[in-house]
Order: sequence, then C-alpha cells, then structure tokens
Amino acid sequence: MSRKIPKRPLRYSINVTIDGCCDHEPMTTDEELHRYWTERLAQADALIFGRVTYEMMESAWREPARTGVKPDWMTEWMQPFGRMIDLAKKYVVSSTLEQVDWNAELIRGDLAETIQQLRQEPGRGLFVGGVKLPLALAALGLIDEYEFVVHPKVAGHGPTLFAGLPQHLDLKFVGQFKFGSGAVALRYEPTR
Repeated sequence: MSRKIPKRPLRYSINVTIDGCCDHEPMTTDEELHRYWTERLAQADALIFGRVTYEMMESAWREPARTGVKPDWMTEWMQPFGRMIDLAKKYVVSSTLEQVDWNAELIRGDLAETIQQLRQEPGRGLFVGGVKLPLALAALGLIDEYEFVVHPKVAGHGPTLFAGLPQHLDLKFVGQFKFGSGAVALRYEPTR
C-alpha cells in the first residue's frame, strides 16, 4: 500500500541530546543552528504548538521581535529567528487556554480531524515542535517527517521523546545535515 502524501505535510523537528533528552536547557546554540532553524521555519505555512511550547516560544521571542529590544541572553544572530517565529501563523492545541494571540488560532475539538484538514489545504507544509503534542500526533499517524537535531551532549536526565507511544514507529532515513558544532540533523519519514 502506498503512502498518501498530504498537500501540506506535517513536519516534526526537535533538538535532542545523544541520550534522548529534549529539554532545551542542556542544548548549545550557535549562529549556524539558528540560521538552520530560521530556514526550516521559512519552509512552513504555519506552526502547530501545544500550550507549553506556545507559551515558552511567546515569552522568549515575541517582545524582542516587536520592540527590537534585545534581552541580555539574545545575540544579534538570534534576531532573524525571532522575527521569523513572530511573523509565522500559529495554531495552538489547548484545552486550558481561553484565547491566544501572537498571530495564533486556538485549536479545540477532534485533534485528528483538525490536523488532517490542515494537512489537506494547499501550501508548503506545517511545522510542529514540542513533546506532548507530537506524541499524540505520532500515535494518530499524522506526522509526515521527523527531524531530530542530535547534539553532542549527554544530559543524564529527561524528558525524552515519545514516552508512552502506544506502538512503535518504523522510519525510513531521508537525509541529514552536519553542523560545525558536531550536532547532526537526521530526517526520517514513516514507512506506513
């Protein structure tokens, strides 16, 4: 049985350590990595976030992009990523948020039906990040590409990806990109 490709594929991307930790704090970032993520975001028509990822991204990137005032932690080379994520269309999956803004739309109701509908609209693609929402989307078979940027670090703690996934996923390797830092972006597609 051949795999039906949606009009707008859903791509999942995340930074992880060698031991599978996906907490953003142990990761090291540099200009090359930020440029890469900026280019990846530019390939999507919209971003899909769960509440936690949406709130984390908004608290970090919204104000600097809007005001041009850099927080102490932000370097000049981080600003293009901030502008890109600020301008991006966002969908937020949450049963607890009452409303969203920051160019975002709240998604409620049947997750599979809503995401399937978004995937069937014309466009370049959808981009999802985070941990809990991608777990649900993977369990529903709705992710069309998985990208793991594996950092040369061992965190020694979690959270880890896909804990509690009800079935294993068979993936086919489709590409990689090596960073000067030693990190490697590995891309896979499900073999459904």
